[in-house]
Amino acid sequence: QFALVQSGGGLVQPGGSLRLSCAATSGTLNTYAIGWFRQATPGEEREGVSCISVSDPNPWYLRSVRGRFTISRDRDNDTVYLQMNNLKPEDTGVYWCAADPWCSTEERDFQTWGQGTQVTVSS
Repeated sequence: QFALVQSGGGLVQPGGSLRLSCAATSGTLNTYAIGWFRQATPGEEREGVSCISVSDPNPWYLRSVRGRFTISRDRDNDTVYLQMNNLKPEDTGVYWCAADPWCSTEERDFQTWGQGTQVTVSS
């Protein structure tokens, strides 16, 4: 069964960096668009952060992370990464990767989700 597994995250000071990884437990990510979402407060709707499609070379980014976050796809290792630089306290939250045939900024459009990982930006 196709499922996603995440790694990375943790506690970092403002201005620091973290990298999140998203891989498949079976099957391949290379035929899916992969989105990253976050949730600052439990119960709130998850906010789209970035999305990389199967073939489009121009990923989408939430305006507040543009220039600081980079999404990339390693086809050889079948992994998608979210490199997060110059992190700010407002980036704190639980981050998920999600897979679907097409990119979208809406969580309801994604069918398969990772387990989520906590990112905390604090001094």
